Amino acid sequence: MKMNMKFVQKIMAAPFLLMPMLALAQAPTLGSAADFALFSTAGAVTNSGISQVTGNVGSNNGSSTGFGNVNGGMHDMDGVSALCAADVLIAYNQLNGTIPTGNLAPLLGNGVTLTAGVYAVSGAATLGGTLTLDGLNNPNAVFIFQIQGSLSAGAGTRVMLTNGALACNVFWKVEGLVSVASGSVMRGTIIANNAAIELNTGDTLEGRALSTAGAVTIDGALVYTPIGCGSPVLNGPMAPTLGTVECYAIFSGDGSVTNSGITTVLGDVGCNTGPTTGFDSLLVNGTIHPLPDGSTAACAADLLLMYQQMNLMATDIELLYPIQFGRNLVLTPHAYLLDAATTLTDSVYLNALGNPNAVFVMKINGAFTAAANSKVLLINGAQAKNVYWLVEGAADINNYSIFNGTILCNNGALGAFNTGVVINGRVLTTAGALTTTAIDANPVITPGNCGPVGINADAMHAEDEVLVYPNPFVVGQSLMVKQLAQRQTSLRMYNAMGAEVLNQTLTQGTQSIATQNLAAGIYFYKVLENDRLLQSGKLIAR
Repeated sequence: MKMNMKFVQKIMAAPFLLMPMLALAQAPTLGSAADFALFSTAGAVTNSGISQVTGNVGSNNGSSTGFGNVNGGMHDMDGVSALCAADVLIAYNQLNGTIPTGNLAPLLGNGVTLTAGVYAVSGAATLGGTLTLDGLNNPNAVFIFQIQGSLSAGAGTRVMLTNGALACNVFWKVEGLVSVASGSVMRGTIIANNAAIELNTGDTLEGRALSTAGAVTIDGALVYTPIGCGSPVLNGPMAPTLGTVECYAIFSGDGSVTNSGITTVLGDVGCNTGPTTGFDSLLVNGTIHPLPDGSTAACAADLLLMYQQMNLMATDIELLYPIQFGRNLVLTPHAYLLDAATTLTDSVYLNALGNPNAVFVMKINGAFTAAANSKVLLINGAQAKNVYWLVEGAADINNYSIFNGTILCNNGALGAFNTGVVINGRVLTTAGALTTTAIDANPVITPGNCGPVGINADAMHAEDEVLVYPNPFVVGQSLMVKQLAQRQTSLRMYNAMGAEVLNQTLTQGTQSIATQNLAAGIYFYKVLENDRLLQSGKLIAR
């Protein structure tokens, strides 16, 4: 009986004996190495194919070659790389000295799920299939793998994170070559000791590839430093002050503004020194200023102030290959410098990392061209109102491109905003002709800052005013209409083909209009009193 009691006591005590060992599963101190996506203390860092990298790239005793635009800094044999080399060694020593909490067989993955801990493999390891790391709803859960030989990941391998596990808390300490076959998804910081790291076509690494001494090579891979674990929230630079520029979608401070084709505009259109021609008032949900007036003078002055702010703005990342801009490049909230004429090909993604207030600024020292069908795409909370492009020269946006953000050209023509272009932002130049051809321009205008959008203040009396909001509106949510005067009027809406889709009587005060029967798209509306047109404009349904 005594022996049984002792056995029970030992079993009960076992979890408490493990607690000191579990407490040792702590993340190492990365220091400046946290900013690097790819690094070797002594070895070449090489790319082939079109890879996308977010984070610094460099070597402290070698060169980095073959990279296009990197969303980070390039540091070879400089002060930054020297500091990173020291910090990589510190992190390696911490990982190497951590006491294991469990041992694993050489074959990892294949559907296995692991919880937080320090896992040792006595020799070389192979990773295949799916390895799931379960955080058990603890965002501080740390996973450390100590591999005493090489690590080989088979094609299509997946390291999956569940229940709050974070890539920034996953670490792989490998005493040999790290080779990841094509199409795999790895997560965590990899530190190879005295050995190379290889990432192949279609691989994704949410983490870092760091070597104490060995080459780091990637081929058509996606590599990005993880967020969380105390990493700073990226807000980007301070947005410039728009002032009255906010009210304009299309504007030149000194040059004619001309349109041909069916162009729809949300906001004002004008020029401060020449004529504005070719725009249809039914398609402009704002005021067309055919000749310079007080509004265009104020906009021109504010536009110069906006330019000065952006021109003096410090940049923190230089994209070294402006002619290769795009190609599915992913950018995070920063002020970027492209120090030459720039061409956008294919797509560029602006990733706000979940921060809807994040600001992106592109400063281009030269002309800017967006190829046909190119795209500026917003992901993870990025908003067009927080994106700005400063172009020191002319800009051409070619057919059927989708563009997000406000474009400001300094002393350059906006010579070709061509057929089918959609710009969710503004088209502005301090001095130069501005030409549009069958485009859609949709800036975000803060309610109340510019008066009711779609109302020509020169052509209406206050008592005639009808407010239609919000604009744009979301299909399924009510559209609000406020009529100030006491009269019998009707609101009629038409789709882009001219077919009437809504006809509703209005009364004084505010009333709601159901929109669930409408599809996303562009609509035109008229407010009529006994067939007399009081007001017209454009509405955008999303």
